Amino acid sequence: MIRSALLLLAGVLWASSAFADGDAARGELIYQRCQLCHSIRTDDVGPHHAGLFGRHAGSVPDFPYSDAMRNSGIVWSETTLDQFLTNPQAYVPGTRMTFAGLPDTQERADVIAYLKEAAKLP
Repeated sequence: MIRSALLLLAGVLWASSAFADGDAARGELIYQRCQLCHSIRTDDVGPHHAGLFGRHAGSVPDFPYSDAMRNSGIVWSETTLDQFLTNPQAYVPGTRMTFAGLPDTQERADVIAYLKEAAKLP
């Protein structure tokens, strides 16, 4: 029982450190891949990312989300974004987002660090 608790604690601490170790400057470069469909301030093929953290998935007004995204119940946070970016299709089956994902943990942490700064509302 103690071993299980220690493993759980180690996992939580590791997950938290992944976000703290993100490099926003590197994340900005990686985000260029996202800009085929997204931008920070305007909707494009995908919805804008301004105000992303704390926003309910599928809630940007007038954006044509899939039913899967609109009904996902996701609220965007570092954790949910990390899980989604790992494999969008697996995290939200039926999403229209065709991006295969970012399998590299550090790249995800970097993009999340960038978005935490760039996606703040003015």
